[in-house]
Amino acid sequence: MSTETSHVLDVVDITKRFSATGDPAVDRVSFSVMPGEIFALLGPSGCGKTTTLRVIAGFEKPDDGEVRLADVLITGLSAERRKIGIVFQDYALFPHLTVLRNVMFGLKTVSRVDRARRARQVLEKVGLALYGDRMPHELSGGQQQRVALARALAAEPKIILLDEPFSNLDAELRRRTRREVRALLKSTGTSAVLVTHDQEEALAFSDRLAVMTNGRIEQIGEPEDVYVRPRTSFVAHFLGRTNVFVGRGRGFTAETSLGTVGIDREASGPVLLSLRPEHIDIAIGGSDSPAIVTSREFKGHDITYRVALGKAEYLVHTEYTMKFMPGDRVKLVPRESAVVLDQSVGHPFTKPLDE
Repeated sequence: MSTETSHVLDVVDITKRFSATGDPAVDRVSFSVMPGEIFALLGPSGCGKTTTLRVIAGFEKPDDGEVRLADVLITGLSAERRKIGIVFQDYALFPHLTVLRNVMFGLKTVSRVDRARRARQVLEKVGLALYGDRMPHELSGGQQQRVALARALAAEPKIILLDEPFSNLDAELRRRTRREVRALLKSTGTSAVLVTHDQEEALAFSDRLAVMTNGRIEQIGEPEDVYVRPRTSFVAHFLGRTNVFVGRGRGFTAETSLGTVGIDREASGPVLLSLRPEHIDIAIGGSDSPAIVTSREFKGHDITYRVALGKAEYLVHTEYTMKFMPGDRVKLVPRESAVVLDQSVGHPFTKPLDE
């Protein structure tokens, strides 16, 4: 029986400190990446995601834990010996070299003729076959990004690390470039780890993602699953707007200010719940309805309402045709079960739950 791992990358209990007395920048982080998988590390600035990437790349030495590439321990190897490609936030192209020579730069172990041939092949893959003689400053931001990716791909790495690769592009170019890069990675079967603070980017680009805060991973899963079923209040809030409210669990239901709502797992006693704004229906209420619209935010394709209900306030997303106005009395009906949240590592819920 083969004992080979099916993972391209294994990060096992990595810890990294920059101060002997301070909290670790990365605290016992573990995850794996499958062949051909795009894995995202998502979190706010300072959460440890870039430090984790630097440990994988070999730019930082961990205080504890290990990194394995295709089941080979690489924790002690220098960065240039790791067979890992890297695309930086600022692309790191050499301004005095042509596009072709930039791509050739990482191919030092082959002849110049073979380097040029390989570089041209990769430039064709990224749609820049006709741009080899141009200088980096003659290209758009999206084209420079593809040159950086081509340079990383040319060396045929086992995995590519992407450090906030789209953050320097404007919104529309960012969306188009990430679609192109994702399609390219998938067409070549290249595994990748993306570091980003952009929730939309992580959800749209990755096959799986890990949400980080305070140096630790709070949840790993497929984007849709993590969005719909966050495990902590931090994940619920960081992955988009949500309603976090208290209730009292009774089996698979809970008593809340919304009334009796279904919950996603069995619970008894005080619970903290999350319900996405798009998972609540809003309808005309009677004159005695306690739910009152307090604000309306029109965004073209949809509308966000804030609705006061007792001491709580709920966000509700609806399609653009809904015509409620501030002051209207309405009723709120959950369309989905509320998610029972665990205590967050970085953002514990400390407010007493209502009895």
